[in-house]
Amino acid sequence: MKVKVDKNLCIGCGACQSIEPSVFELEDDGLAKAIDTEINKEIKENVMDAIEGCPTSAISEVE
Repeated sequence: MKVKVDKNLCIGCGACQSIEPSVFELEDDGLAKAIDTEINKEIKENVMDAIEGCPTSAISEVE
C-alpha cells in the first residue's frame, strides 16, 4: 500500500499527521505530505483512518 497527498485539496489541518506521524508531516507551506509512502501492515489501519478522516479527501491510496 502507498499513499499520496493532493496539495491542491489539502488545507493543512494536520489530522493525518496526528493519526499517523510516521507517514504524514506538514511542510513549510503548511500542507501535508506523505513521508513514507510504502505502508506496512502495522500502521495500515491508522493510515486508512487518516484517509477516511481527511476533511477534503486529499489523501489517496495509490497502486
